[in-house]
Amino acid sequence: MLPHVHQVTKYDPADRDEHGHYVGAREVTSDRGEYEAAYLQAVATFAADAGVDRLSVREPGVPSFVHFGSGEAEDDYGLGTLFPHGLHDFHDGAEVRLATALELVRIMLRDSGAWCRLEADGIFEVHVGWDQYLYICTSRPSTDAVARTRALGLLPERLIASPYAVETEPSDIQRPADDEFWSALSWAVGSGRAGMLEETYIEGATRYHRLSRDTLDVVRTRLTPRARLAVWPALSPDVGAVLGSLPRDGLVEGVWQDTDGRLHSAVADEEDYAELTTRMEGAAAAALLSIDADERVPLFTAVLPDTDGVVRARWQTEPTPEDRKWAFLRTLQPGQVVTGTVTETAPFGVTFVDVDGYEGFINIPELSWRSVTHPADVVSVGQRIHAEVLGVDGVRGQMALSLRAVQDDPMQQLTGQVGTTLSGHVTKLVPFGVFVRIEEIENGFAGLVHNSELLGRQEKEPQGGIEVGSTLRVKILDVDLGSRRITLSQRQADPEV
Repeated sequence: MLPHVHQVTKYDPADRDEHGHYVGAREVTSDRGEYEAAYLQAVATFAADAGVDRLSVREPGVPSFVHFGSGEAEDDYGLGTLFPHGLHDFHDGAEVRLATALELVRIMLRDSGAWCRLEADGIFEVHVGWDQYLYICTSRPSTDAVARTRALGLLPERLIASPYAVETEPSDIQRPADDEFWSALSWAVGSGRAGMLEETYIEGATRYHRLSRDTLDVVRTRLTPRARLAVWPALSPDVGAVLGSLPRDGLVEGVWQDTDGRLHSAVADEEDYAELTTRMEGAAAAALLSIDADERVPLFTAVLPDTDGVVRARWQTEPTPEDRKWAFLRTLQPGQVVTGTVTETAPFGVTFVDVDGYEGFINIPELSWRSVTHPADVVSVGQRIHAEVLGVDGVRGQMALSLRAVQDDPMQQLTGQVGTTLSGHVTKLVPFGVFVRIEEIENGFAGLVHNSELLGRQEKEPQGGIEVGSTLRVKILDVDLGSRRITLSQRQADPEV
């Protein structure tokens, strides 16, 4: 917040009541003449004192399109001559020359609809309030500018802060529309979850984009800098069913795709439902979105960062459940231990775990150091477990966990038994040898006796007479924890035979 703030008005402080409200006779609207010119000259004077000749547009806004219409502004709010390409050039972070900034101040003084803050970061700010109140904030005293402003017939007063100063609390849930976001969006589109992108490019101005794997890159290049984005499911081709879900009353937003592939939107209440229905009936696909903030919940949201990857837009999206999941997952690191509750043991070998309200999964090899046939052999639904984070997939919003990583590896105990001779049962025959279980439990570790280490067999029939269940006396030659291999020998177990 800049330390030197001046409220600049045409109103005499003597004409205020005990509450500070102006009660004088001077008009509170722009006279579009002498005083308007004085306001602009005052801004130019303070800017010159600050050494500023360019300003950035911050938090631009126009009246919201909460009425029945096309969803596009028919009025340029006086910006047409300043931004030839329309409202999309009037975006957060757009840098303008001082002359253009002064014209923006004029538009705001006239209450033409468009509004923004004008800033030179850390040096200078201009805010236009209601009823011809102007606030100029500087990083250093502007004694000469104050004197010249008084000479223009205006009344500058020192304030502690501008009432339009930015007061935002940074959120850990705000997602940037970075490469990971676009990869996640591509996956959501490819999997059929998503099909439409809502772009709020100015406060109060929105447009929609149809999404497919083929159009994602094109849509990305067309977005207005620092826009807010919301991802929605695809429009429904069953337009009749969509129209049949119109509520009895209240505001709704209809979004539809015409036969030429273009998207349209309109906000309507019960008085406009008939016209909305007429406009949507011939559409190729459509959807109805609630205007109620509590019910208007997209799949996930983001804000466009600048080209260097930094999010400088101060506005934020309302976090969705998926956004909260993204924020939680980004706090996790491989090797971190989390606590969760088993919610499902799937027959295909995956266990699902609820961790602080978010789903993680454990593949069957990560359930135990020992062989597992079904997850239910190790865990049960409702069981509280500790598991180690193996990795986080930000694209699919998944966390991979390991239960065995937080347990001692029982194979380590076998490393101290290298050289030991013992008896075990044959569990499997393979062309190159036999596997023998060397622990007296059902899922005990088994090691390989290579054909060359079998005792007294013919070369062409090294396994002759050996069957699953046969008992062999073997010697442990090696236990390799990395490859999970145990090497055995029958020949060396009875070297004298």
